[in-house]
Amino acid sequence: MRDGSNGWKAGDDLLKLSAVSSGYGAVTIVKDISLTIKRGEIFAVMGKNGMGKTTLLKTILGFIELKAGDVTLEGASLRGVAPAKLIASGVAYAPQDQPLFQDLSIRDNIRLALRSDREFKNASERAFSYFPFLRDRLGQKAGTLSGGEQKMLTLARSLMHQPKMLLVDEVSEGLQPSVVDRIAAALKNERDANGVTILMVEQNLDFALRVADRWAILKLGAIDDQGGMESNTRERVLEHLKI
Repeated sequence: MRDGSNGWKAGDDLLKLSAVSSGYGAVTIVKDISLTIKRGEIFAVMGKNGMGKTTLLKTILGFIELKAGDVTLEGASLRGVAPAKLIASGVAYAPQDQPLFQDLSIRDNIRLALRSDREFKNASERAFSYFPFLRDRLGQKAGTLSGGEQKMLTLARSLMHQPKMLLVDEVSEGLQPSVVDRIAAALKNERDANGVTILMVEQNLDFALRVADRWAILKLGAIDDQGGMESNTRERVLEHLKI
């Protein structure tokens, strides 16, 4: 991890989870998780289905209430902070379920993610720089895009505001390799050029290890292992992901 071309400084703590537990009603899904994500870092949380990865992201964002522990962003507690306020402060979210307006055009889907139409030119140019096909198909309905194209549009909408942090949920799921390559390039460029800190949850081992600086394995809602990128990382992670 290095300082970026636009002058951002890597290395200080941006997001910190301290003994975080959360869940639904009486059921605890996320159990006593402590993690620190540094500014300018890409961190991958991996694990099988049903291990609590999406619940962890939604807890950070405030969609799911904390049962115990705390989440801090730049040293300030996020306990009780509404998701809309957090997103307005510069935290973007690209969810797994692609929250697009299927009957609206690509242009309108981009506009609806902006605060005003005055932002459209600059914001859309950022989106086009990563996924040029969007420029040529602005009038096309989002619902007629392929699954991979919808994922790219969802990610583009998340990056348009130049967030300080991006939370990404299973962005590579079900995509052909060429689309995964384009998404990997977009995420790495966003970090390298603009210092965007990225927390991603993934099941695609090769994609996660290609993009991330550090990783953790989530098993039954708890951290089972974590580390950096070393010569034996792939084998180490694969042991946890085997059925």
